[in-house]
Amino acid sequence: MPAHVPPVADERDGLLAYLAQQRRHLRATAHGLTDDQARATPTASELSIGGLIKHAARCEAGWTDLVLQRRRGPQRAADESDADEFRLAPGETLAGVLDQYEAAIRETDEVVAGIADLGRPVPVPQGLPWFPADVPAWSVRWVLLHLIEETARHGGHADIIRETIDGATLFPLLAAAEQWPDPWFRPWQAPTG
Repeated sequence: MPAHVPPVADERDGLLAYLAQQRRHLRATAHGLTDDQARATPTASELSIGGLIKHAARCEAGWTDLVLQRRRGPQRAADESDADEFRLAPGETLAGVLDQYEAAIRETDEVVAGIADLGRPVPVPQGLPWFPADVPAWSVRWVLLHLIEETARHGGHADIIRETIDGATLFPLLAAAEQWPDPWFRPWQAPTG
């Protein structure tokens, strides 16, 4: 079935396949949305689908940077809000953040493909309250599991927001976005009128 992860050969294949599935699901929540709909915050939270995809792109790029031990730009200060990371700025578009997400995904997949041992340590940044001070390192495996968790959590947020916007749910959105040949769900169609 197209909504399920295909059989996996080994641990690396399994981790990357489940991460790919969660990414697909998050991106599918944006299928057919306008920029205004992608900015919409129709629930009690301030989250929007565009903002969640923007955050997922930045999050994935940030974890890849940690794995590579590289720094791109300044680190957010402990007392600095991350609210702007969860919303589209006036000049940002849904297409733009989807492109950023695709670039982050490609880089993560390339980096992981080049790491022979998923147990390789990834040093934990020190001095920031959102990272544990008593853990010296994670593994690449841990980072992949965390990315699966983070993407799935935000995909769930996006599911609720999308259903609130226009009633669309994941499998019909996937069937429409991926043009499933024999969907067991009626593919989502944009409302007419």
